[in-house]
Amino acid sequence: MQVTSAALAPYNTFGLNHTAEQLVELTAREQLQRVWQAYRQTPLLLVGEGSNLLFTAPFSGLVLVNRLKGIAVTETEDAWLVAVEGGENWHQLVCLCLAQNMPGLENLALIPGTVGASPVQNIGAYGVELAQFCQQVESFDWQSGEYKTWSNEECAFGYRDSVFKHEARQHLIVSVTFRLPKAWQPVLGYGPLAELGEAATPAQIFEKVCATRQAKLPDPVVLGNAGSFFKNPKVVTAQAEALKLAWPKLPVFAAEPGVSKLAAGWLIEQAGLKGVKVGGAGVHTQQALVLVNLGGATAEDVLRLAALVRERVEQMFGVRLDPEVRMIGAAGETYLDEALACLS
Repeated sequence: MQVTSAALAPYNTFGLNHTAEQLVELTAREQLQRVWQAYRQTPLLLVGEGSNLLFTAPFSGLVLVNRLKGIAVTETEDAWLVAVEGGENWHQLVCLCLAQNMPGLENLALIPGTVGASPVQNIGAYGVELAQFCQQVESFDWQSGEYKTWSNEECAFGYRDSVFKHEARQHLIVSVTFRLPKAWQPVLGYGPLAELGEAATPAQIFEKVCATRQAKLPDPVVLGNAGSFFKNPKVVTAQAEALKLAWPKLPVFAAEPGVSKLAAGWLIEQAGLKGVKVGGAGVHTQQALVLVNLGGATAEDVLRLAALVRERVEQMFGVRLDPEVRMIGAAGETYLDEALACLS
């Protein structure tokens, strides 16, 4: 077990140059007990590929990087059960399932990050969410040093949300088991997928999703970013209808009864923010929902840009955007206003 202090730039796709006091790459479950015994009183940050993280300050604790690997498939009469270790790459899992004729996850292609990170945010795209296929999650409880298995219901999945995002105890997700029904149905209600028609195959959906994402979203190797920076906001349907009268082209989607979801990227673009810069950070010129590191950006640059975007959208539409990106301060999870306050 190698424990070192480390620069965090390789462990976050924004490419911000903060540091951690200690860092361990977890490659085998047998390491967990040893790491836990040594560092259970230390502030802990669990990291996969860092594709949804914004480090706002140097981290005063242990960064534990999940590199656990392994995939096992069990077939039942009506479904495939796919048990996946948390360090596996998400997109590679989608590709493997399609290659083995086990469809269902194709709408979630090219979402960056690891399988272990996917339940935390309940990742979703093009009308599909992870919660629809997650049968159970296995975690390591950092408080007790024991493993726990969570059913789908116990995960308390919501829009970009789950129990793992809010539990006071921190859980390292060591594996996720997916149930992919053999009675596959295409999900084509969002964006360009509707063009495919009801006869669309899983492979066609996969290809369309990949082409769409690649056309709109910057490669973090070229431009550091954490994907969609803000959640699509939910508002009461009456407010959505009023906004639609004023802005007829505003994309509005049904959510739960009495609630509608708005397209955050559209709101940001209409507020004239595409290409706006603060220091080395900018709003992406092709997808306004993405904030990017244009080169040499600091956490302060990104935070001030995010605050500017939130303020302009609220002024124009009366809608407050909430970040989807997880913000990590010196002692752990933080939020935009708190991180901004620490700058002053």
